[in-house]
Amino acid sequence: MAGAIETLGELRVLVLDRDGPILATERDGTDLIGDAMGEDARWLAIPVERLSEDFLKLSTGLAGTILQKAVNYRINVAIVGDVSAKTAASKPLNDFVGESNRGRHVWFVRDLDELRARLD
Repeated sequence: MAGAIETLGELRVLVLDRDGPILATERDGTDLIGDAMGEDARWLAIPVERLSEDFLKLSTGLAGTILQKAVNYRINVAIVGDVSAKTAASKPLNDFVGESNRGRHVWFVRDLDELRARLD
């Protein structure tokens, strides 16, 4: 596990380090979900620097597969960092980010302070 448990609000969050393996396959996502479950974390905070290019290309299905699996295992996910350049270049991604941020299970946040504020 390349991260640390932090308590944000009243919830345990597995916050991944910016430097670490790239989330590039479904197996990578499954491993992270397992890490979060092993730490009894309710949230997984993934820095955008850890995402492969394919993750934010919705046509690959990688994000949908990993995020759905996380939600199925009751692990919420926060993508932490600036995705504005990617959302500006992709209407589907922009719509996905907006819809996710209106929900309760997957959020795109600028930083951990924004995640903390949303969890409080």
